[in-house]
Amino acid sequence: MTGVQDRTATTEGVEAPRRPTRQRAAVAALLAGTGEFRSAQELHALLRAGGDKVGLATVYRNLQSMAADGEIDMLRTDDGEAVYRACSTGHHHHLVCRDCGRTVEVEGPTVEAWATRVSAEHGFTDVHHTLEIFGTCADCSR
Repeated sequence: MTGVQDRTATTEGVEAPRRPTRQRAAVAALLAGTGEFRSAQELHALLRAGGDKVGLATVYRNLQSMAADGEIDMLRTDDGEAVYRACSTGHHHHLVCRDCGRTVEVEGPTVEAWATRVSAEHGFTDVHHTLEIFGTCADCSR
């Protein structure tokens, strides 16, 4: 999380640095030490259990802005819940265990080539995509 400058919109539509807060730092530190995707409620409970006095709305707001700034990844579970995780900075995809939440970052050159080819065939430019693969990890399969 270090080295990423926080941003917030100004009235002129130009982004200015976001004010760093104790709560944002606490959320970032917790995510840095968590390998699985976690919901805002789970992260809030972990922060409170660790002695951080932070409200659930504050956790949501920080997670949303951190995801918008590209500091963390967000994905939606099968039931539509947003979950968050600190990830590497390069483009990647995830293998996610439906049972325990174990997450593995993977690269997909075949997916990248396919997305580029299909986009070009249909005249699309400035294309962005996500691919998350959900299954059951080896430990949970036993």
